Amino acid sequence: MPDSGATLLWQVIRQDDNGNHYRVGRYATQDEAQKVADTLGGRGHKQLYWVERISEPAR
Repeated sequence: MPDSGATLLWQVIRQDDNGNHYRVGRYATQDEAQKVADTLGGRGHKQLYWVERISEPAR
């Protein structure tokens, strides 16, 4: 996948019913990440989804 140059500072995290955490994806905006988390969380499964900010890499 080519580098689009976008800075992906927001990630969606999933916690399953055993307490394991997985990164679902990275997104450019908090709003975009929250929409994904809300959509996934609304599917009626036991998993919990939330949004976290990723710190910017040092340049």
